Amino acid sequence: MDQLRAMEIFVEVARLRSFSEAGRRLGLTRAMVSKHIMQLEDKLQARLLHRSTREVSLTDVGQAYLEPCMAAVAQAAEAARVVAGVREAGGELVGPLRIQAPSSFGSAWLADAVARFSLPHPQLTPLLYVDDALLDPIEHGFDLTIRVGGIPDSRALSLRPLAPCKGVLCASPAYLERAGRPAVPEDLARHQCLHFSHLTDGATWHFARGEERRAVRINAAFTANNGLVLHQAALRGLGIVYSTTFLACEALLYGTLVPVLEDWELPLNYLSALYPASRQPSPKVRALIDFLVAEYQPIPPWDKALLGV
Repeated sequence: MDQLRAMEIFVEVARLRSFSEAGRRLGLTRAMVSKHIMQLEDKLQARLLHRSTREVSLTDVGQAYLEPCMAAVAQAAEAARVVAGVREAGGELVGPLRIQAPSSFGSAWLADAVARFSLPHPQLTPLLYVDDALLDPIEHGFDLTIRVGGIPDSRALSLRPLAPCKGVLCASPAYLERAGRPAVPEDLARHQCLHFSHLTDGATWHFARGEERRAVRINAAFTANNGLVLHQAALRGLGIVYSTTFLACEALLYGTLVPVLEDWELPLNYLSALYPASRQPSPKVRALIDFLVAEYQPIPPWDKALLGV
């Protein structure tokens, strides 16, 4: 039995309270997760988990074992990082590089950038996880998280800005022909609006023009937690979408989406790279961040395309 691997699996099952979810997270079948846990319990001669058809919970022994087990797993992971860091310090980037990013940006731009970054490093194995959920990179074991916006806990995470993330309102020509073009932000109240549910101020869109500020409560005719979903709905003519220039770039260039309220600015945000503040980023994380900064600054390629430069 690989006891360290079994301990890693136990920690994940205890965190998620599910054999199936732990298996999905670790790339194992439920049966394999169960087998590792039973072998660990046999080794310790103690039951660590209560199982039922509805949930998994820790026994008293399991609760007592969890903290030192987590410490041992973390120590082993840190030792592996030290070894990898020594190898990488010689110019060879090796091993897994776990990256999380929003679905839209990950698909449209980051996947290509990571692939090009990896080409000179055949021993590097990137794992790119795209999800619009605001996942904690420390809790979920990511080396690097790309996020639109800031840090929820500045003590736990360090941040490096990668690129400006500009908002844009746009709609299909068919929708604008049918519903008309808004002239001022308040006109949005009579329009079908496609709303990204992760916007922090609910279904209120904010606008600025010089010193003037407007906040408009929109009619969210369609809401989703994924920018790609809203993009497709806009292309189908469902309404006006609050998008980003990195996602809408191609559609705007080809005219399948048309910008509206161009005289008004939406709040400027940033794509940022987040990593645990408790340790120095490994050479491969630093190298990827430097690569992305060089790719996206001072003007990211999607904004260059829209500006015609």
